[in-house]
Amino acid sequence: MIRRRLLPTALAAALVSASLLPAQTLAPTPPMGWNSWDAYGLTINEDQFKENVAVLARLRQYGWQYAVIDEGWYMAQPSEKTVADRQYLWSANGLLLPATDRFPSAANGAGFKPLADWVHAQGLKFGIHIMRGIPRQVVSANLPIAGTHFTASDAADTTSPCPWDQGNWGIKDNAAGQAYYDSMLKLYAAWGVDFIKVDCISDRPYRPTEIRQIAEAIRKTGRPIVLSLSPGPTALEHAAEVAKYAQMWRIADDHWDGWVFPHQPSQGEFLFGLRDEFDRLAKWYVYTGPGNWPDADMLPFGYLGPNPGWGQARQSRETQDEQRTELTLWAVTRSPLILGANLTRLDDFTRSLITNQDVLFMNQNVTYSHPVDTSTLGAGFENARVWQATINEPGARGYAEYFAFFNLDDNPVTLRATWKQLGLDGAKHSAQNLWEDTTTKDSKELSVTLPAHGSALFEVH
Repeated sequence: MIRRRLLPTALAAALVSASLLPAQTLAPTPPMGWNSWDAYGLTINEDQFKENVAVLARLRQYGWQYAVIDEGWYMAQPSEKTVADRQYLWSANGLLLPATDRFPSAANGAGFKPLADWVHAQGLKFGIHIMRGIPRQVVSANLPIAGTHFTASDAADTTSPCPWDQGNWGIKDNAAGQAYYDSMLKLYAAWGVDFIKVDCISDRPYRPTEIRQIAEAIRKTGRPIVLSLSPGPTALEHAAEVAKYAQMWRIADDHWDGWVFPHQPSQGEFLFGLRDEFDRLAKWYVYTGPGNWPDADMLPFGYLGPNPGWGQARQSRETQDEQRTELTLWAVTRSPLILGANLTRLDDFTRSLITNQDVLFMNQNVTYSHPVDTSTLGAGFENARVWQATINEPGARGYAEYFAFFNLDDNPVTLRATWKQLGLDGAKHSAQNLWEDTTTKDSKELSVTLPAHGSALFEVH
């Protein structure tokens, strides 16, 4: 069995061990970090980013490592409604640059390099968000593409704008289009970017040519940059293709802090609640593994403010049971773990969630996880879900079995199952509750009572 209750330093050592996998396996474990969108929307500035990163650095011992500035960093006036009024900033070659009134260290052509260097000095990795394509105003000005004889109009696909963001045109699948993405990623790699989230590309519409172009541009830089595709739902039939080029891809539309959201036909599955994530994740487990992580979206825990990407500033509207269920589900299914909370306002409960070293260790080290067929488990499981996860590796991590139990009902429920029904041998086992830090007696079965929308996570001995 793996050692119980790892110290944070031991968890960090396990993560370092994972980073020593072959170089071609980028993101060998589910990426863990923080993204600015859930708390700041388009509006984050350099001081706010640094304040959050300073907290993230203190959480690094638990595995949190990516600090990502989401959409809008190139806007001088992000709170305005129109593209023109938001005042995008770009270079002479049509590449987006940080707005220096919000990111003063980017002045004099420095871009994000000083900020990325500062993030790296904290022992963390730096990421940014972009919309796929090329700014429409860059195309109107027909700016030259760096290092080539092409211009913006040669690269722009004016038949493929993002339908829900009017800032950019798409990119053609031609030499000029590749050259534009090559110049973009060359610049961002020079800044020290380690993670790039590309939006309006994996769904609404699905743009496989641009996914390939961006991946190729990253390869040419020689820098290991994690590629994250958004938004969802990425279609299952595209799984093999996105896995070839990206390390993360969204499997649902924007996930926010609610159990269930009503869906309007005109808006597809926006917004996507926690209840819906169970069935969605169950469809994707076969595509999960080193370098390929179906992404259930960010974790809207804690305080979401001062300017969240959706809704008003607020404390997460999920109950504490729902928040624990959310992290349990993301962890056992090996989804990336990207925090959305304002880290400068962490409450004790949120901090307890994101520093549970046993749960995080499981997420980072499981070698296989899958949903259990609850139809074989009998009464009580009609509105429940069960996942099994396994660590089966030689060396220090050894072997371990985990079971996560989820109550999807609006009322409490007691679940009972034998270990044999759950897929283990018929012997007696004890189980460590990873949230309560209690251990059951040796028995041939497990019984657990869960509150509405609650969960429990066990490591079996």
